[in-house]
Amino acid sequence: AGGIVTMMWHWNAPEPYLYDTTDHPWWSGFYTEHTTIDLEAIMNGDDPAGYDLLIKEMDEVADQLKLLQEAGIPILWRPLHEASGGWFWWGDSGPEPFIKLWQLMYDRYVNHHGLNHLIWVWNGQAKDWYPGDEYVDMIGEDIYPGKQVYTSQSDRFAQAMAYTEANKLIVLSENGCLPDPDLLNRDQVWWGYFTTWDREFVIDEQGEYSETYTDKAMLRKVYNHDLVLTLDELPDLSTYPME
Repeated sequence: AGGIVTMMWHWNAPEPYLYDTTDHPWWSGFYTEHTTIDLEAIMNGDDPAGYDLLIKEMDEVADQLKLLQEAGIPILWRPLHEASGGWFWWGDSGPEPFIKLWQLMYDRYVNHHGLNHLIWVWNGQAKDWYPGDEYVDMIGEDIYPGKQVYTSQSDRFAQAMAYTEANKLIVLSENGCLPDPDLLNRDQVWWGYFTTWDREFVIDEQGEYSETYTDKAMLRKVYNHDLVLTLDELPDLSTYPME
C-alpha cells in the first residue's frame, strides 16, 4: 500500500533446548525461563550443534524474507529485541554473545543471502549491547510508562542518542500509550515512528477500542496532528530521492 512494514522475530529456541512441559510449553521458548539454550556456549564454540541449529533457523527465515524482497517490499527488521533485559534467551548470556549473534545474523542475511530490503532496527536498550554502526540502521526503544502517560519520554530518547555518535534515526519500536505530539515538539524529541503493542493497549475483551492506555481524544489528536505522518501522507518511497 506504499508504506513500510515492521517485523520482529520472537525467536523460539531450537527444539533440543525446549522443555515442552505444562509449566514450560514449547511455544514459550523465546523466554529465558522456558529454555535451556546457552548462547555463550554456542557463540564461543562449546556447542557447535547449537550453532548449526541457529544458522539453520536463520536460513529458514531468510527464505521467507526473500519472498518479500522479490515482491519489492522493504522491511523494518527488528530481531533480538530487548536483549539487555535478559528475559529472552538471546540476552541471557550478556552483551558479548548477543553482539556476536547480531553480527552473525547481519552477515548471514546481507552477505550470504543477499537480502537488501531489510532496514535493521536494533533494540538492545543499553549502550553496552550496541553491535556497531555498520550493523544498525535505526535505534529502537520499547517504552511502557503506564496508563495515559502522554509525555515525550525525553530521558529515554537522550539515552538512545548516547549509544553512538553516528546519525541514526531513533524510533519508538514498542509503546503502550501514545505520546502527545505537542509535548514531543516542546521537548524536541523526534521519534521516527511508533508501534503500539496489541491486546489491552488497543482493544478490550469485547474487541472494542480500549481507552485504558490511550483515550480516544489523544488517539485522534495524534493521528490528525500536523507533525505526525500517516500512510496517506507518505511520499512514494520507491522513487524517494536519496540525496
